[in-house]
Amino acid sequence: MDYISIVGIAVGLAMDAFAVSVSNGALTKNLKVTYALKLALFFGAFQFGMPIIGCLIGKAGEAFITGVDHWIAFILLAIIGGKMIIDYIKDLKENEIPEKRDSLSTRTVLLLAVATSIDALATGIILPSAVGAETIPLMLIAVTIIGVITFIISIAGVYLGKAFGFLLSKHAGLFGGIVLVAIGCKILIEHLFFQ
Repeated sequence: MDYISIVGIAVGLAMDAFAVSVSNGALTKNLKVTYALKLALFFGAFQFGMPIIGCLIGKAGEAFITGVDHWIAFILLAIIGGKMIIDYIKDLKENEIPEKRDSLSTRTVLLLAVATSIDALATGIILPSAVGAETIPLMLIAVTIIGVITFIISIAGVYLGKAFGFLLSKHAGLFGGIVLVAIGCKILIEHLFFQ
């Protein structure tokens, strides 16, 4: 099995989760370790599980998945990011200084985890042949590596966002919303024009 390729794929798949984690770290007031762990656990679990689902669906579902995955990710991220931007604009119109928000609900974290891991679903279709994980034990090792790396990168992202959130200060809500919408647009553009 090609472990270097697995690590490379894992890091690549984790980048969207990292960006969302950074913005969450910057935006969340009274950031608690449990919340950071929840974010990282959701992101890691979905990056672990989606390739398995993709592998199980296999070639039969490849055309369907690659036909809609980018739209699902775009819509989810645009809705969540758009709401953050609208909330920021409302606060500005009411002459309030936008403040950090409470931690996201479990439902919203779940939606973010799904949206940032949909590309892992498609990756699961080609993962066994791409890295030599063609048996069930090797596939489980591969997806475990992907999940653990995503978990670690997401935790790092939350605390990086917390550490540098002061740079965003009152504009953190706008920044976080823009990041989410931008990730959704990036996923959509990559799938529509570069695949």
